[in-house]
Amino acid sequence: MKPRALAVVALLGALLVPWLAGDEAAVADDPWLRLPAILARIKPPTFPARDFVITDFGARAAGGADATSAFRSAIEACHRAGGGRVVVPAGEYPTGPIHLKSGVNLHVAAGATVRFHTDPARYLPAVFTRWEGVELMNYSPLVYAFEQQDVAITGEGTLDGQADETHWWPWKKSQKPARDRLLRMAEDGVPVAERVFGAGDDLRPNFIQTYRCRNVLIEGVTIRSSPMWVIHPVLSTNVTVRDVKVLSMGPNSDGCDPESSSDVLIEDSLFDTGDDCIALKSGRNADGRRLQTPVERVVVRNCRMRAGHGGVTIGSEISGGARDVYAERCQMSSPELDRGLRIKTNAMRGGVIENVFVRDVEIGQVGSAVDIDMLYEEGASGPFPPVVRNVRVERMTVAQAQHALFVRTIPGSPVTGLIVRDSVFRRLGRGNRLEGVLGLVLDGVTFEPAPATK
Repeated sequence: MKPRALAVVALLGALLVPWLAGDEAAVADDPWLRLPAILARIKPPTFPARDFVITDFGARAAGGADATSAFRSAIEACHRAGGGRVVVPAGEYPTGPIHLKSGVNLHVAAGATVRFHTDPARYLPAVFTRWEGVELMNYSPLVYAFEQQDVAITGEGTLDGQADETHWWPWKKSQKPARDRLLRMAEDGVPVAERVFGAGDDLRPNFIQTYRCRNVLIEGVTIRSSPMWVIHPVLSTNVTVRDVKVLSMGPNSDGCDPESSSDVLIEDSLFDTGDDCIALKSGRNADGRRLQTPVERVVVRNCRMRAGHGGVTIGSEISGGARDVYAERCQMSSPELDRGLRIKTNAMRGGVIENVFVRDVEIGQVGSAVDIDMLYEEGASGPFPPVVRNVRVERMTVAQAQHALFVRTIPGSPVTGLIVRDSVFRRLGRGNRLEGVLGLVLDGVTFEPAPATK
């Protein structure tokens, strides 16, 4: 390069470095400046203007006839044609598992209800899936897509899993032998193809699972009565969950669990669940470390959380880590809502959880508003102490809680970079519990105890 060109490059570098340094400083001071770039990565898939109506493939809107083969045929025709909508018109349609393929938008129209059979045998043969953070061969999810792209579930209709105290949910009490065997297989490194479960094992399927998929949209539908986790994108990228209603009060009925997935937007949705409303995950213990895939670049906004163990949760299956999580403008309240922002892990899970940012969240009644627990389940008994750092809460208002801030850590693994600003916590029954926090920043924060009872 000629001397004059070198001089120009040097001059540009001298001008650019301070500007970049200033930009980095601004982002460090306000991490929300990164949000537009994350949102720009998340784009819902589009589909050709072609409709494949399931009644044209043998389904009947009345009479209770099984529609499994009609769904299968319509999805195959849509996929082969290059994509479009598989339309479920008004009516009730009993079915077994629905397996989506690339280019298919399953559109459940207003007045339509898809009712999934409760006979477990309908969900075999086993498929490649993930159960509580561990890969295995197990019952098919009720709606399943494996290694597909451009898939959607849309419409104003209802998906009803029909789980209840008689179907699926009782397996919570009988699953332990199979669960223990699966966890042992994962720790021993047994190949996934040899981790085969099914009849008699009582490991409940998820409701909607996209596994290793790209460009996913779930929008508008109401989802009821799931066997367990409801919306479960696994190892998927570019996922939008929008304007859904999740109503499922059974055991482990998490509303939406992005697991080891990236570029995820969850917005304008209602969660009324028997477990965490939204729970970010990345695999359990050895299996999570084997895949080493964090859940990252997740945005939650304008959602309502009612009953549930946690409003926005990270963990507990979090061995692959979590980072760059943004939650804003959410409303949470219920006597059955245990925690608002919840991070749960332990020394068997490990993982690095970092860059978690929450703002403009209104909480009515809750157990703990901000809860970070490194002693969840197995506690400190493990060789993989977790790391939790850079958690920021701004403009949170809480009307009633037992704890405003609840933090329990493992010795030698303190929470660092916890910042709470411009927030109000009222009617606190037990105040704060802070164990193992380094560099806590409280700026413009009000803690008000509950009035003394007479």
